[in-house]
Amino acid sequence: MKTKQHDAIVLSSSGEKDAFAELMSLFNSSPLPDDEVLANLGLFLTSKNLSRLLFFYEIYRKITHTHGIIAEFGVRWGQTLSVMSALRGIFEPFNRHRKIVGFDTFEGFTGMSEKDGTLCECKDGSFSVSPDYENYLDEILSIQEALNPASHLKKYELVKGDAVITVPEYFKCHPETIVSLAIFDFDIYTPTKVALETIKPHLCKGSILVFDELSDDIFPGETLALGEVLGINNVRIQRFPMTSRISYIEIE
Repeated sequence: MKTKQHDAIVLSSSGEKDAFAELMSLFNSSPLPDDEVLANLGLFLTSKNLSRLLFFYEIYRKITHTHGIIAEFGVRWGQTLSVMSALRGIFEPFNRHRKIVGFDTFEGFTGMSEKDGTLCECKDGSFSVSPDYENYLDEILSIQEALNPASHLKKYELVKGDAVITVPEYFKCHPETIVSLAIFDFDIYTPTKVALETIKPHLCKGSILVFDELSDDIFPGETLALGEVLGINNVRIQRFPMTSRISYIEIE
């Protein structure tokens, strides 16, 4: 179920894996000139990958009329943070209050417990990234910001470390923070529960919480954490038809 490098969960059929490998080979051997590769990334987008981008497009549209920051709990390679930065540049390029904050160990899972089950076969350290990857990601986010107005104001932050410590510390240092959008991708119980408990007083009507693993038997901890903090019976868990696993809650 896991790949050997960086522990990605792969549920594709053998035929899908072969097709993806062929597409990856074509990407690596692309004859496109360097200055046209980024402008033509749609050549290599699969329906699955495009669906996730469309999901966050719809989610961002929903938060344009609410105040507050975007927080992602579980950054990994940082694609969602980069997409959020690009969407901010499209929808509200001058909103200096729409800060984007990402929390991650950048060293893989920390604090797995029995509530995380056994199906994923993960352990502390699973889903790690390359050494010093946060510095590489910081450069990308800096460039994203430079390509949009008000680039002299830094509107993103990467917070490295165990979320059980760093998330409460961040909100203690920034008590004025309102969370407009929280994206949960820690996958496991303990950091998800701590993050939910911490941001709960910082939510307002219209705040949106996005989850990657709700009702997922491979990662049950996320659902258990949500149930203990907000109560599943107290919230409306919604989704868009273009994505199968990702869901969201709008505070009412």
